[in-house]
Amino acid sequence: MTSGRPVEVVELDPAPEWDAAGFARDVAQSCGPVVLRGLCRDWPSTRAAARSWQDLADYLLVLDAGLTGQAFIGAPAIAGRYHYGEGPDGFNFDRESLTLRQALERIGQAAADTSRATVYMGSLPTEDYLPGFDLEHRVAFLPRTARPRVWLGNASRVACHYDTYDNLACVVAGRRRFTLYPPDAVGDLYVGPIDHTLAGQPVGLAVGAEPGDPRYPRFEQARDRAAVVELAPGDALYLPKLWWHQVEALEPRNLLVNYWWDGFSAGPDAPFATMMLAMIAIAERPPAERQAWRAFFDHYVFRPDGHPLSHLPPSRHGILGPLADGAYGKIRAGVMRMLRGG
Repeated sequence: MTSGRPVEVVELDPAPEWDAAGFARDVAQSCGPVVLRGLCRDWPSTRAAARSWQDLADYLLVLDAGLTGQAFIGAPAIAGRYHYGEGPDGFNFDRESLTLRQALERIGQAAADTSRATVYMGSLPTEDYLPGFDLEHRVAFLPRTARPRVWLGNASRVACHYDTYDNLACVVAGRRRFTLYPPDAVGDLYVGPIDHTLAGQPVGLAVGAEPGDPRYPRFEQARDRAAVVELAPGDALYLPKLWWHQVEALEPRNLLVNYWWDGFSAGPDAPFATMMLAMIAIAERPPAERQAWRAFFDHYVFRPDGHPLSHLPPSRHGILGPLADGAYGKIRAGVMRMLRGG
């Protein structure tokens, strides 16, 4: 069980002079959520949405490549809460392949008639589905590798989950409500399976449960730590990797654009893959041995007391020298040899 302070969300005015280094220094380095009011209010899509949903749809359809994508289809009874269920595949919604045009039409139909099934279509890479969108929706402080994705649908509540990349979520149409929990709440959220998920990431099953639910006693420790952030069209939220977030789209028709990237990557290797490998290498060893490995991870990886070779001059740090100065390649080559059995 964890205990900690309630989440505090910072609000900042976007700085026009931010580049990637400035954003990392002023915002990302703290590894906490930050609201950036008005960041995307002047985007072409946001301006179109401010006129009408039809203007937004017309703007998107000019760029539409005609590809199909997976959409969640929810019966009226679930009220847009896409989650696990009792069906044959274990979910409370169906999946259909729709074009963007079809999705927009069905979103409009469900908005006008609450007896119709709702639609949620997310994570559409604009470079595939809306070629040219990224040229008019660039964010100066993001790397060029951070490409926009579109999320659209009716009113919805997406289960609390985390991302393994840093996330900038930009509201174009409708309002969005984010309920946020810090990474160290993971043990109190009663996380579901890693390999049977709604849309790629495991979810916190306890989030949204009634107070005192006997299935989730530890969740009471996390409940009061949550922060709730509401974004209007034009607002954005920076959410560091591993922060838990439940996302609610509050209007009958909504559109959000997000960007994922790893703001502090030293190369192609991802921390999540490292954790998965550690699970098979360490997780089922005897408790005393796990504690021993925890001490070594703390010393060499998490470094609460500073660099593990601070007692030696930098010239003698070897592969524990700066990653950018060649240590990355040396460590990676050694690990690959170990994995191959060499």
